[in-house]
Amino acid sequence: MALILAIESSCDETAVAVLRGAKGEPTEVLASVISSQIELHREHGGVVPELASRNHSLHLRPLVEQALAEAEIAIGEVDALAATTGPGLASSLLIGSTAAKAMACALGKPFIGVNHLEGHLLSPFLLETEVPPHLGLIVSGGHTLLIDVKAAGEYQKLGSTRDDAAGEAFDKVGKMLGLPYPGGPEIEKVAKEGSSAAFDFPRSMLHDPHLDFSFSGLKTAVLYTLQKEQNPVVADLAASFQLAVIETLVGKTMKAARRSRAKIIALSGGVSMNRALRAAFQEACDRAGIRLAVAPPDLCTDNAAMIGFAGLLRFLDGASSRLDADISPNLPLV
Repeated sequence: MALILAIESSCDETAVAVLRGAKGEPTEVLASVISSQIELHREHGGVVPELASRNHSLHLRPLVEQALAEAEIAIGEVDALAATTGPGLASSLLIGSTAAKAMACALGKPFIGVNHLEGHLLSPFLLETEVPPHLGLIVSGGHTLLIDVKAAGEYQKLGSTRDDAAGEAFDKVGKMLGLPYPGGPEIEKVAKEGSSAAFDFPRSMLHDPHLDFSFSGLKTAVLYTLQKEQNPVVADLAASFQLAVIETLVGKTMKAARRSRAKIIALSGGVSMNRALRAAFQEACDRAGIRLAVAPPDLCTDNAAMIGFAGLLRFLDGASSRLDADISPNLPLV
């Protein structure tokens, strides 16, 4: 059994986790702690990089100590250190990756740099014994990606967003509607009181043969509606917008599943916490006879457990990263 201490600091969440696992065995999350900066950035309507990095520096050491205490291990017992090295905010990535490298150097243990997107992609299988072949949809604030997964580390990109990511569209539309940051959870909350049939917003490129996404037109349609309508009902706008996003995501993913003959669809990323989205995917998968795998809610948003899982799989395969390897803010998954 191997012990991994992992750090996630790609944006505005400072997170540390301790995992234990072995090949063919379910991974154990011994500790997973997160310091959220949502309240700090809310007054600015979005993430301020300088504030984010400053708070990573402030909270990282106490979180490492808390995670080790909860896992009931000493730092010297870990077999490797993992950290997110991209994509993300450069100033934030540097805090976590530098700390993990420093601990790895001091302990004489391997360091493993992890792609943030791979962490999301594999998170639905964190508590299982293996990562099976599947079709993965990562849907978050910065990314909307369809990935054909043959096995852990073997990926082929099938589609991605050509402009705004789905989560980014949620945040921007939430701001248009006067809702607090982040917009995704707020739109979901307000949409429960509205009619999703009130406005017929576009489902961009839904019927095109390719598997790419586009949400900028949908965002613009909401803006024009706000400008044209007198006193529109915010709940109706939220519900109609949310349904357009959901139908686009589900429609494109099911098209990809038919082409790839996928038996499993894995949904990950912060937007996958949306209950209406989960329900729509479950209904579509049930009709198609496909298994839907979704991470528990606490593993959907940015967290270190998913980074530790991806790092653990690489460590068990004998891989490690160079201590002088740099971060990569625009690091692609494939």
